[in-house]
Amino acid sequence: MAPSSHIELTPCHRARLLGIAREAIGGALRGVPAPQIEALEAHPALGASRAVFVTLTQARQLRGCIGTLEPVAPLARAVAEYAVGAALHDPRFARLQAQELARTGIEIAVLGSMEPLVADSRDTLLAQLEPAVDGLMLEDRSHRATFLPKVWVQLPDPAHFLEQLLAKAGLPADHWSPTLRFNRYRTVTFADTA
Repeated sequence: MAPSSHIELTPCHRARLLGIAREAIGGALRGVPAPQIEALEAHPALGASRAVFVTLTQARQLRGCIGTLEPVAPLARAVAEYAVGAALHDPRFARLQAQELARTGIEIAVLGSMEPLVADSRDTLLAQLEPAVDGLMLEDRSHRATFLPKVWVQLPDPAHFLEQLLAKAGLPADHWSPTLRFNRYRTVTFADTA
């Protein structure tokens, strides 16, 4: 059974969340408080706790990505927090500068529920995945990593997708262990482009 990605976000909700992300980043760059979002949290779609990732791009290249696999805050608040995190705290990139914001695209991926996958082999796992649709999270003791569904664009081969996810988790590409755990998920993803 495929994981649920049923998340009710109208075009208006999506536009508002993208606006919150851009306002939060702009405010953080200027040293002013985050946008007022408490009133938005009263709306069921924007106030529900959701796992979310915010990705920043420039000229279609990754510029930052921060998020959570666990629903830890109301969606509107999480979007603001992770947008600022992607702009200022992604350790792979220098902090975004104010003059860069206008040319920075913002993408929000709201995660559906996690579905544990039972697999006794690499082949069994790969047979359960739907490329370009499923996100995948793996854990093995202290190692943990995820790829959002959009990563399939760069890694369309399921075996290579898994190898790169293992590497991202700090594990050998051919790693397999009885303690290895997998969860798949789907996302509702939307963006503005700069």
